[in-house]
Order: sequence, then structure tokens, then C-alpha cells
Amino acid sequence: MIDVLLRYAESMKSWMIMVLLLLGLTDMLLLLDHGITIQLESIVYLNALYLLSCIIFFLWRFRRETRYYRALRALADDIQDDWVEALPEPDFARDELVNQALRAADLFYKQKLAESNTALRLENDYIASWVHEIKAPLTAMKLTIEGHPRDPVMSRIEAEWLRVYLLIDRQLYMSRLPALDKDYVLEPCGVRGMAKNEVRDMASWCMEKNIAVEFEGEEADVVTDRKWCRFIIRQILMNAVKYSPGGGTIRISVSVLPDGHVLLRMTDEGPGIPAHDLPRIFEKGFTGGNGRIHNAATGLGLYLARSVADKIGVTIEAKAGRSEGTEMRMLFTARNGFEAVRSEKME
Repeated sequence: MIDVLLRYAESMKSWMIMVLLLLGLTDMLLLLDHGITIQLESIVYLNALYLLSCIIFFLWRFRRETRYYRALRALADDIQDDWVEALPEPDFARDELVNQALRAADLFYKQKLAESNTALRLENDYIASWVHEIKAPLTAMKLTIEGHPRDPVMSRIEAEWLRVYLLIDRQLYMSRLPALDKDYVLEPCGVRGMAKNEVRDMASWCMEKNIAVEFEGEEADVVTDRKWCRFIIRQILMNAVKYSPGGGTIRISVSVLPDGHVLLRMTDEGPGIPAHDLPRIFEKGFTGGNGRIHNAATGLGLYLARSVADKIGVTIEAKAGRSEGTEMRMLFTARNGFEAVRSEKME
């Protein structure tokens, strides 16, 4: 309230100066005009009465003229999607002009946003269509490769084919990510089984680098979305295979914690993640020191994995190895948090 009063006084400064000048002019006429006889005490009384009347009038106009702006400020402090409908009623013509300007700005930016959303939707549809179209020749290439299982050249081509396929598959999931809540199916899934399927799909890449994959722990069922969960595992395994040295080992373990949560750990023998990079590895576009050395990182894999994990109620984190290597952890809660939130919204 005080800052509004000070700003109002600042805006009315010219009026207050005018009032003081007129009061000074009146006092000069009373003192200099010999045709008017008045005591000094009366002049002082007249000035005090005049100033008091002006102050009372000023405060009344302040309350009246700033009602709209105070209401507008309160609306700005707690703005909602329907803020245009909540605009305060104008008291004066200038307030109505402000309302008209705000409504025009809202309409203008809504039109711009609609155009942007339409363009984005068309781009996503184009990408999805392109990915589906390109999968046909990739499938034909895969059949050709499988037709020559003993050809060492085909084995190397298969490893490169797999990397292309994984990148295209990632792009398809990226285009679907904004609509994940509409493409979400909960079902009991075996964590170890999902990890095995992803390892099996990357077998040619692992064989090219002579990387072994070891599993520890028994199967454990969780309630989650199988497709999106496998996507998370896929991104982590892609990083593990990419940064693992030739002849290295990737260890995958599944354990059930005392509180009923299921923990999936994937550990590689790569160069590891420096401590100063750990807090940023899930940021979009961050490649870190190792990514620059290998010159193959995009900074998207772990970012997408974390984005999907947050949406489907899975906790994902990274830990640096004791000497070298990186340990990625996926924690599945006993009760899926995403489904709990979605159920509350539906109710």
C-alpha cells in the first residue's frame, strides 16, 4: 500500500506543485493588497485549512483512482489461465483502455501460440511419419544381414545398423514424449526380463566391442509401462556400451529392498563420470568431458531417460564407480506414483 501511495504521489507531483503555487499566490495577494485587511494568524489558519482540505481530497482520490490498479496488481501476483475474465471492472476511461489493451495482447499471443502449436504438431507428425517410413528399408537391411550370419563384413555392418536403428528409435520416442500420459499402460513387468531383452537387442554392438554382460539377482516384478521403461533401460545401456572399453563387462543386478521397492543397477567399466559433472549429466545437451573426448555424445540419452522416468514414476540416478566406471540406478516404488496422481486427477 505504501509503495502504491508513493507512486501515486509521484504521478500527481505536478498537481501538488500547482496547488502550492496557487496557495502561495493567494498568500502574496493577501499580504500585498492594501485593500484587504487580514491578520497574519488568519492567513496561517487559512493555509492550514487549505492544506488539510487538499490532503483529505488527495487521500480520497488515491483510494478511488488506484482501486483498479490495486486489483490489477493482486491479479498479477496470482495469475491464472483465465486471467482475462478476472480483470477488474474499470472506474475511469483510462482503466477501460488498459483492459482493452490487455485483452488485445492476450488474443494476439493466444493466436501466436496456436500457430506455434500447429507448426510443432505438423513437425512431430512429419518426424513420426519419417521414422515409420525409414523403418521399412531398415527392416529389409536387417533381413539381408541375417541372411549372411557367417560373413564378418555383415557382422560389422549389423553393429552399425543397430546404432542407426537405435538413434531413429530414440527420435520416434522423442516425438511421442509430449503425449506420454495418453500412451501409458500399467502392467506387471519383470525388471530382469526387460533388461535382458534390451541386452539381446544390442548383442551385435556388444559383440563388436567384445563386451560381456553379467546378470545378478533374481527376477522381480514391478507395475509400470513396459514400453517406456524399456526405453529408459535402452538409453542407459547405450551409454554403457558406448563408453565401455573393448573386452569390458557390464553388470546388471536386480534387488528387492526391505520396503518393497525394486532396484535395478547397471554398472560399466568405462572412464566414469567426474564428480563435478554428476549433477549435470541429466541436463539436455550436456555431454561432459568424456562426451567431448569420444566426440559421439549428443547430450540427449540421459536427459530423455530422466524425463520419461519422472513422468512414469521411476527414480533414476547416477553414481561414480569406486575406481572407474559408472553405476546407473533405477528405483521402482512398491506403488507406482504416476498412477496414484493420475487416479486422483480422474476422480
